Amino acid sequence: MINTSALRDKPTLNGENVSLVPLGPEHTDAYFAAGLDEEVRRLTGSHGHLTYEQARRWCHSRAEGEDRLDLAITEPKGGRYLGELSIYSVSPENETAGYRIALSAIEFTGKGLGREATQLVMRYAFEEIGLHRLWLQVYAFNMRAIAVYRSCGFYVEGRLRESLLWEGRRHDALLMAVLRDGFRPA
Repeated sequence: MINTSALRDKPTLNGENVSLVPLGPEHTDAYFAAGLDEEVRRLTGSHGHLTYEQARRWCHSRAEGEDRLDLAITEPKGGRYLGELSIYSVSPENETAGYRIALSAIEFTGKGLGREATQLVMRYAFEEIGLHRLWLQVYAFNMRAIAVYRSCGFYVEGRLRESLLWEGRRHDALLMAVLRDGFRPA
């Protein structure tokens, strides 16, 4: 059985180039702005975007959540918002959970920030929460993200054919997962 208090505790996880901090009210403006970025929306398959009030309510409610972990990705010095990630759909009985990450702007890609954030949260998921399996979905056109996930130990387990319709074209999503014994810490 997993340690569910590790989901309630809302940790701060520090790396060399990123800090993962509890997503909260102070992130509302940046969280909302990230949802307006067309390329971020394409990479995440988000057709619409939240209103500012929806973003505000979401950021304000994250501290109360006991069944998932939502963290902001920030710069260690200055705390600039770089994106957010979540461990969600936690199945305590099966020791599994879903994972999602979104950098807030394309300018933050290609710098190893997503990889470092993923490795930090994976360590927490396997060592503190006690998960056995962490899974995610990624669109097949997002080759950069797929390469990052592979470098962290994720394997493709399946394909959801034509699951995204974007600007008139259909795209597959890949189901990827990593098991505790497949985790490759940095």
